[in-house]
Amino acid sequence: QVLLVESGGGLVQPEGSLRLSCLASGFTLDDYGIGWFRQAPGKEREAVACISSGNGSTDYTVSVKGRFTISKDNAVNTVYLQMNSLKFEDTAVYYCARTWGRCSFYAREYYYWGQGTQVTVSS
Repeated sequence: QVLLVESGGGLVQPEGSLRLSCLASGFTLDDYGIGWFRQAPGKEREAVACISSGNGSTDYTVSVKGRFTISKDNAVNTVYLQMNSLKFEDTAVYYCARTWGRCSFYAREYYYWGQGTQVTVSS
């Protein structure tokens, strides 16, 4: 059974940092691409970052480039999203999801999703 479980969300002040984790089970992490998405109230779900299978190439949406870093540790079946210099507009529920091998920003290409973790940036 494929399962993705996010953790690490919380309340943080602007310019603060958080690290989200996505624990994967039921499959070999290195065989699949993993993406992080987020959805703020009243807004559509948007892609944030993704990491491909194998070589682990990464991509980021423009608004988080230079602030967020996606990485993975195959030994513990976990994908991370390090978020620095957080802004009010980063407030959202963050989801990790599994696609096929290549990194993608299209939600329709992801077939398994976690339950999400709330990130709130507030002073």
